Formats: sequence, structure tokens, C-alpha cells
Amino acid sequence: MKTTLTPNSLSSVRESLRRANAGFSRTYPGDSPRRQPVHVVYGGAHLFRAEAARKLGDLALGALKDYAPDAAELAHGLGLPQRGRFAQRVYERVVDKLQREPVEDYRIDFEDGYGHRSDAEEDGHAVSAAKELARGLEQGTLPPFIGIRVKSFTEELFERASRTLDLFVTTLLEQSGGKLPPSFVVTLPKVALPEQVAALARILEVLETEHGLEKGALGLELMVETPQALFDQEGKLHLSALVAAGAGRCSSVHLGLYDYTAALSVSAHVQSMLHPACDFLRDLVQVSLSGTGIQMADGATNVMPVPPHRKQGDTALLPTQLRENSEAVQRVWQLSYRHIRHSLERGWYQGWDLHPAQLPVRYAAVYAFFLEGLDAATRRLKAFMEKAAQATLVGDVFDDAATGQGLLNFFLRGSSCGALSQEEVLATGLTLEELRSRSFRAIVESRRAGK
Repeated sequence: MKTTLTPNSLSSVRESLRRANAGFSRTYPGDSPRRQPVHVVYGGAHLFRAEAARKLGDLALGALKDYAPDAAELAHGLGLPQRGRFAQRVYERVVDKLQREPVEDYRIDFEDGYGHRSDAEEDGHAVSAAKELARGLEQGTLPPFIGIRVKSFTEELFERASRTLDLFVTTLLEQSGGKLPPSFVVTLPKVALPEQVAALARILEVLETEHGLEKGALGLELMVETPQALFDQEGKLHLSALVAAGAGRCSSVHLGLYDYTAALSVSAHVQSMLHPACDFLRDLVQVSLSGTGIQMADGATNVMPVPPHRKQGDTALLPTQLRENSEAVQRVWQLSYRHIRHSLERGWYQGWDLHPAQLPVRYAAVYAFFLEGLDAATRRLKAFMEKAAQATLVGDVFDDAATGQGLLNFFLRGSSCGALSQEEVLATGLTLEELRSRSFRAIVESRRAGK
């Protein structure tokens, strides 16, 4: 058949397109293959100890025992379905998680969770917290993800923030023999300017060089807490520039919902994770960062599940007080459950926890979410794999990998946090080796090569 275009006439067009496509692929590589924790627990640096994760888990188990001692009680309190063994499955997995790995991510906090203290106090706590982190690293008691949050890099706080970071990292490496915990990050709050992020990236680079660390060993994450983090002075989207200023170190962006809504003059009594302004923030951050490999974390329920009555000495609480305690905690659990479900349904798989009694409802909400979608996701992924195999057999290209990857991600997230068992994941027809590849396209290509 006669054509007009020739390789020569297309060469300049093809080269320009190749460069553009390659640049697009570098900017938008897709979801990160790294495991994403379902939460991050923030705790004041002055309180941090090497055994913090285990202590939080024990307190969480105690709260579960006191206010939801069985699956029926938890289901009643949170509104979980009780058909079949659904509530029982959720409950058993929550208990197992709190016993086995109660905290997935922890941030040693020198900002809002730390408060205003003298320079001498903060110096001391930077050193003592670093020593505790080194002790936890040696003893194997740390959660799988951990880091510190310093103060913001404003003109007023830069000196304090950078000194705390220096003291902490220097002490940690001296105490640990030059070792860092896996996935260690430094959180920079209230980011507004690319220069603030670039300054932190440069400081981390200097620390790595001085201590003989591999480049990039010290990661960073950003907190979006102000409108200025979303748009620059010219009204252009700002988040990509903030992330780029991290010079490849930025792994995630966390939302500070209450600072953000306060900056919009939202009255304190209506500030909530469900406020429409927070959904706008979530949507804009997702639109800006989806496909870049940057992980995103939502905020926290700021109402704590704390009982109104506490035992005084040997005097037991009255039955009415016990009932009031249970009702108060379960009301807050119901609120947290709604917040977490709202985030999950909008594609936000990580959030903040601030109190040990929040951990049971965190895991209950996440596990219920994955278990509810398990049967449908299993059928769909099995059908996708069969469709891919059929396309391979007849020589066609199976190009709907994005949907297949989304289904695979469901099982990867659910299994990594303990929501789904190995048997439930393997019911998709995939092997463990295929799951570990974390790539639907790679699975299809591997099966093609084996046929």
C-alpha cells in the first residue's frame, strides 16, 4: 500500500516525541513499589523510648479489652457488618496486629507534639531521643518505619530546627556505629517555599558526607499545612516544585488538616477531617502528585478516645462511671472510624494516630475496608489474569495493565498491613513470587515468556 510518510520525514518528530515520552515516564513512574504504612504515630520527642511501639501496642490492647472485649462489641460500636464471621475476622486480625506489629510508622516529634521549650531542653531531648532510637535499633524494637519531625524552616525557627536535626543525627550515628534505621526520614512541617525544602536537602547531604553515609540515606517528607504550599504567588500549582526541591529525597507528603483549615479562617468548633476544605486539599494534592511515586498521608482525628472517669487509688469505678467511660470512648471510635473510612474511600491509605487507643479503630477500619472488597477484587483479578493469558495465546497485546495493577495494589496493600492473609491473596491465582514483583505488567510478561 502506498504511503507518504518516510522514516526520514518522521525522524525529527519521532526524536522529539521520544524525549517527551521519556521525560513523562521519569516524572510519572507510577505508584511507588515501597510498602506504605497505614498510619504514622506522632509522639513528643521528650517521651520517646526504644520500647515505644510495644508500649503503645499494650495500651491499645488494654483499650480494646476495656471497651470492645469481643467482636460483637466492636461491631456494635463501629457499625461493622456481622454477617458470617466478618466482624470476628476483623477483630481477630486487629488483636493479632496489636500483638505482632502495633505501630507501622512513628515520628519523633519536635514540633506541635513537643511544645515550646528552652533551647537547653530541646538540645537535651534531641540527644536523649537519638540515644533511645539507637538502643531500639540495636534491640530490634523499632517499628518498620520511623523518623523525626523538626520545626519549620521559617526565618524564626531555622536555627533551632537545623540544630535539633544535627544533634539528633550526629548522636544517633555515634551511638549506632554509623547505622540508620531502615526508611528513616526527616519531616519538614509547614512548607511554603521550594527554598525551605532545598535547604533541608542540602543539610541532609552534608550530614551524609560528613558521616560517610550513602547518598540519599537520609530521606525527607513534606507537610502541606498552608494554602501557600498549594499555589505559588502567581497562582500556579506549587506542590511539584516543592517536591522537586528535595532533589530526589522526598518520599511522601503528609497533610496538616487543622493548620490548613485554621489558615482559611475556619472556626475551631467546625474544624474536622470531613470539612469540605479538607476534601479540596486532598483532591488537589492527589491531582498534583498521583503517578509520581510520592506517597500521601492524611491527617488525624483530633478528638482523643479518653474516658472521663479515672480510677483513684484503690477505689473502683461505679457501674455508671464504667458505662459512661465505654460510651465516651466508643463515640470517639465511631468518629475516627468515619474519618478513616472517608479517607480510604477517597484513595488515602495512610493517616495519623496520636493516641494508643486510636490504634484499634485504625486497624479495624482498614481491615474492614479490605475484607469488604476482597471477594470482588479476587474475582476481578483472576478474570484479568485469564484475559491476559488468552490475549497472549492469540498473539494480541494485553494493554489494560493499569486496571490490573490497581487490583494487584489492593492485595499488596491489604497483605502488607495484615488485613488479608496469604491464603486470601493466593486465591487470586498468583504465586508469591509474582506478588513480590509488585508489577502486573511484569507478571503478564513473565507468563508470556513461559508459554
